[in-house]
Amino acid sequence: MKRALALFLKGAGMGAADAVPGVSGGTIAFVTGIYEELIHTIRRFGPEALPAWRQGGFAGLVEYLNLGFLIPLVIGIGCSLITVAHMVTYLLEAHPVLLDAFFFGLVAASAFVVSRQVRGWRWWYILPLVVGLLLAQALPDLMPHLTGLGNLLLVVSGAIAISAMLLPGVSGSFLLLTMGLYGTVMEGIKSFDIALILQFGAGCAIGLFTFSRLLSWLFRHYHELTLQLLIGFIVGSLPTLWPWREMIRYRLGPDDQLIPLDYRYLLPDDYALLTGDSAQLVPVIALMALGLLLVLVVGERSTSNRKED
Repeated sequence: MKRALALFLKGAGMGAADAVPGVSGGTIAFVTGIYEELIHTIRRFGPEALPAWRQGGFAGLVEYLNLGFLIPLVIGIGCSLITVAHMVTYLLEAHPVLLDAFFFGLVAASAFVVSRQVRGWRWWYILPLVVGLLLAQALPDLMPHLTGLGNLLLVVSGAIAISAMLLPGVSGSFLLLTMGLYGTVMEGIKSFDIALILQFGAGCAIGLFTFSRLLSWLFRHYHELTLQLLIGFIVGSLPTLWPWREMIRYRLGPDDQLIPLDYRYLLPDDYALLTGDSAQLVPVIALMALGLLLVLVVGERSTSNRKED
């Protein structure tokens, strides 16, 4: 019961993070020490599960699919998306600078926590690190080109978004935002739009089925290089969370929604001068520090728990 509650809370954290453009639920999974188990568990869903069902029946299937781990986690994610997402989307509109500050500290500390899991250092680790950095920057620029897919757009966007959410540092919500679908999907989830949820959910299922297998294979065969790739993704996502920024290039999406294409990153004084809004320097720094501290504490506890296990 204690483990189920812990998994539910970790799932709730993942769901809240996934609701914020710029933050990945995969980052929360990594910091809380469940990332690799999650990837390996998801990849078990498929034809490979049939022998476990034939040999052990329902109990064997439950054990093979690791449902004792997955069910409370998924319930936590679902409950968070339905409830916490309301609060997060409100804060995103009412206090974007403060929310970005908190998640900037959280994600920055996550890169440090992940780097501690790399055993030793090799010069060729620079390559996957740079690839992760470049991909994190390039993916948002590619997403607007997919908007001509018509009825398949929700399915494709679901596959892309869920795949991105499995990567620490790559925000599925931000990719949805660049496609002009963030508001549509969030409103559909909050209003229980069954048609939208089914289309988007089908895409998510496809993305989980395929991408989890790739990640699981990478972890089994190239563990340290994969960690470096993920660190690159995390660090590459930090600019999208810098609290003092000005949108300098955008396009109009559905319902005249502004879809950001490029930002200029500013110092606090320049931000206040250009926007006329307060830079909120003290609360921003405090929330950055809170995000850093929270991740370091959770990461340390997760590391200790893994050593005990």
